[in-house]
Amino acid sequence: MRQVALLNENWKFVEAEISYEEALTHEGERIDVPHTWNNLDGQNGGGDYKRAAYWYFKELGDLKKKEGEHLYLDFAGVNSTATVYLNGKKLTEHDGGYSRFRVEITDLLSQKENLLAVCVDNRPNERVYPQTADFTFYGGIYRDVKLVRVGNVHFELDYLGSSGIKIESKLSDNDAEIIVKAWHELPKDTRVEVLDHEGKVVAKGKGNEWIKIANVHRWDGVRDPYLYSVVARAYVNEEVVDEIKESYGFREFFVDPKKGFILNGKPLPLRGAARHQDRLGKGNAISYEDMVEDADIMKEVGANTVRLAHYQHADEYYDICDRYGFLVWSEIPYISRHMADGVENTVSQMKELIAQTYNHPSIITRGLSNEITMKRSSGKTKAHKILNQLVHDMDPSRPSCMANFAMMLAFNPFCHIADLTAMNFYHGWYTPFTWLNGFRLSFFHLFFPKKPLGFSEYGAEGMPNIHAEKPRRGDNSEEYQLICHYKVYKSLEKRPYLWATHLWNMFDFAADARNVGGDPGKNHKGLVTFDRKLKKDAFYLYKAFWSNEPFVHVCGKRFVDRCAKKIHVYVCSNQEEVSLYVNGKLLQTQKGKKRLFDFIVPLNGDLKVIAKSGSLSDSTSFRKVSTPNPEYVLHVKSNNASWEKKK
Repeated sequence: MRQVALLNENWKFVEAEISYEEALTHEGERIDVPHTWNNLDGQNGGGDYKRAAYWYFKELGDLKKKEGEHLYLDFAGVNSTATVYLNGKKLTEHDGGYSRFRVEITDLLSQKENLLAVCVDNRPNERVYPQTADFTFYGGIYRDVKLVRVGNVHFELDYLGSSGIKIESKLSDNDAEIIVKAWHELPKDTRVEVLDHEGKVVAKGKGNEWIKIANVHRWDGVRDPYLYSVVARAYVNEEVVDEIKESYGFREFFVDPKKGFILNGKPLPLRGAARHQDRLGKGNAISYEDMVEDADIMKEVGANTVRLAHYQHADEYYDICDRYGFLVWSEIPYISRHMADGVENTVSQMKELIAQTYNHPSIITRGLSNEITMKRSSGKTKAHKILNQLVHDMDPSRPSCMANFAMMLAFNPFCHIADLTAMNFYHGWYTPFTWLNGFRLSFFHLFFPKKPLGFSEYGAEGMPNIHAEKPRRGDNSEEYQLICHYKVYKSLEKRPYLWATHLWNMFDFAADARNVGGDPGKNHKGLVTFDRKLKKDAFYLYKAFWSNEPFVHVCGKRFVDRCAKKIHVYVCSNQEEVSLYVNGKLLQTQKGKKRLFDFIVPLNGDLKVIAKSGSLSDSTSFRKVSTPNPEYVLHVKSNNASWEKKK
C-alpha cells in the first residue's frame, strides 16, 4: 500500500550562489520547510529583494527500499526553477514555481545514506513565468516536500504531478453517472466506490466504466457545497495494493451572456475577490491554518467566488474552496509581458494546473493570462490560441477566460480569444471618474452582447492609519477606499449580464517595487490587512452587500479626531432599518436596502455614537479638535501611479 511521509524538518539552507561541491561543505543554516529567503526583503520596498540561486540539503538516511517498491519525491511548490540532486546525481529540473512536481528516486538509493539537494533559482530570466508583475516572486521551497512509496502496481505518479485519477461525471435530472479514468492508464484491476457525505457507500463499479448514482445530491456552491468521496483501489490477486481518495462534487454550470452565471439551472451572480497567498513576515511559506483563516474571512464577507491570482495555489486551498462552496477562477502566471522564449513554459504550467486540479468541483474556468497586453510584443496572439486550444483539449468541461488590461478596447480581437472575457478597470483610482467602470462595461456589452463579460479587477488603496475629512482619489485613506468601492459596486448591481465580479483584492499583499501610503513594498488594495488582523471599513461594505449574517458596523473607528463642524458617520449593514444614537439620544432612523447608511452628525466636543437595528448594535467615539491629527496624514512621498508606470 501507498505510504506518504513528510520531509519538511531539518534541512540545511545555503544562502550563497556557489557550486554543488562548495555548497556541500558550507555550514549553512538549519531550517524547516516551507521556507523562503524573501519573507522580509520581499516586503520592505525598493524592488531589490534577493533573486538568486540558493541551496537546500536534507539527509534522508537509509530509506530501506523493499523488493518491488518505488519511491518518489513530491515537491508541492518550489519557486521558480528547481534542480534536484540525489547522492550527487542530477535527477530533474522543473520550471514553474507554483505547481507540484515529482521525481522517482528508486534506482539511485544508497543502502546507508542518501543526500537530497535542491538548487532553487528565482533569478530573472526570459523563459519562466512570471517575470514582470505587481507581486513579489518569493524564492524557496515554500510548500511541503513528501516521500511517496508505492508498489509495482500503482496509480500513476509520473504525469504532471496529478493525483493519479481523473474523475468525470454527467447529470440527468436527479441521477448522475461517474467514471474514473487516468491521464494515461489505470491499473488493470481498478475498483471504485462512491461514498456520500456521511461515509455510506452509494455506488460501486470498475475503473474506466460509467457508474450510476441515483438521487444524487448536487454540489451547489455556497448554497450547498455537498461533497462525495470517490475511492479508487488497485487490486492484485484480490489484494489492495494502492488507493486514491478524492472529494468530488456533482454540478453543472454554464455562462449566459445576458443572465450571467447559472449553477445547476439556477442563477448565481458570482461576487467575490481575488486572493494572493502570501502573508506578512511569511511570504508564500504559509501554513494550512493560514489557508483556512483566509477562507473563513472570505466566508464571513459573504463571497461566493474567488479568483486565485495570479498562479496555481496550493492544492489544499482548492480542497477548502470545494468544502466552502467557492466558485474558483484558476489561472497560470502568464502576466503583464509576453516573452518569446516563455511560450513553452506557459504550456507546461497550464498542463500542470489542469492535471493537478482537474477533480475539484469548485474550479469553473481556466485563466489564460492577465493584462498580457501591458507591454507591446509580437507572438502573444498565437501563444494564446495555443493555450486556449490546450484548455479545450485537456479540460473540455470548463471554459477558458482572460483578464484584460484596462487600456484594451472592446473591439480588440484579443479580448475575444477565450470563451469568457473580463476587464481590469481602476477608474476612480488610477484614473478619474468611477462611473467610467460601468460605462465601459455597458459599452462592451452593447456591441458584443453574445460575449460573456466579467469584471476581473477594480479597487483602491486603503490605509487604516490614513484618514480624510474630504476623501479624494489617490489619498490612500480608508474613507476613500470605502466610498470608491461603494460607487463602483452600486453600478455593477445594475448589470446582471456580468458573469462574475472580482474586486482587487481580499488581502493586502507584497509587491516589493511599490511605494504607496507610507508603507513601501506592499499593495494595500486589500479589504483586510496583510497580517489578516484588521478588516478595513470596505470589508464591512461588502459584507452588507453579500452576507446574510445580520450585523451593523459603524465606520471610522480609527478616525477619532475630526475638525469639521458636521461629519459623515457611515454605517454598513444588511438590515433595512438602522438608527443612530449620539450621546444617548436618537439622531435619526434610516430605512431601505441602502447597505451604506450615511448620517450627518453635528460635531461639538466628544461624541459617542451607537448604531442599532433591532438587537444589533455597534459603536465608536469621535472628538472635535482644532487642527488635524498629524498621525492621520501621509508625511512621506507616495507613488500612487500603477507599479508599471512607476518603473
